[in-house]
Amino acid sequence: MLSRNSKKKWLLVIGLIMMMGLLAGCVPTDHTMETSDLLQGNFWEKNVVYYFAITLDSFAGWFNGSYVLAILFLTIIVRTLILPLTLKQYRSSKAMQKLQPEITEIRKKHKDNPQKMQEEMMKLYQKHQVNPMAGCLPLLVQMPVFIALYNAIYWNKDIRTDDIFGFVLGEPSPWYFLPVLAAATTFIQSKMMQKSQTQAMPGMSIILTIFPVLIFVMSMSFPAALPLYWVFSNIYTIVQNYFLYVRSSDKGKKEVLAK
Repeated sequence: MLSRNSKKKWLLVIGLIMMMGLLAGCVPTDHTMETSDLLQGNFWEKNVVYYFAITLDSFAGWFNGSYVLAILFLTIIVRTLILPLTLKQYRSSKAMQKLQPEITEIRKKHKDNPQKMQEEMMKLYQKHQVNPMAGCLPLLVQMPVFIALYNAIYWNKDIRTDDIFGFVLGEPSPWYFLPVLAAATTFIQSKMMQKSQTQAMPGMSIILTIFPVLIFVMSMSFPAALPLYWVFSNIYTIVQNYFLYVRSSDKGKKEVLAK
């Protein structure tokens, strides 16, 4: 039987899948406008999408009209702003690892009483001030960014006509180049943190395995700028995970061997 936290995790993933699937076909490809026209739109368009669009326009102006560099710069800014949440996620996963012996004992002791098991687990988390759902925070924070960027790409004719290596940002990437790259970098960054995350949350292994496939499938129909954003974001995460998970793990092994 799935625990309450596992159910929440799966509901989150299913919700993201449904939302991204909806996004793939919710905006007609010929729907273009000037950035200033967004101020005449609905609440989301004039209070969120407009500011992303004007920010991308400003960044592109700094880089001689290159929206590729504008997306890269926006990615770096967004990922740096959510770095405190990422560090919180890292500390939470490390704390969960330390609690694994006690968690295993609780599961064995109350395996026939799921309600009692959940109560004891919550007491354990509260005692050590650990939030098992902290790993979702960076993803949740990024989702409005992703949706706003998606809208900004479809609604801004300048972004849609820019290109990288001949790939037009407003159209799906030909030859599956960017979808493959987005999926591959997603897989790499997931593998780097998989051991830590799966020990803290056993059901996370399946999610981390499915996510690269999901990214690939969605990227095939999304405009090229979206998988490009994922690639930039994943590269940032790979570098980040190297210092958080790989390097720290190697340091820990050396300390153990030294003893």
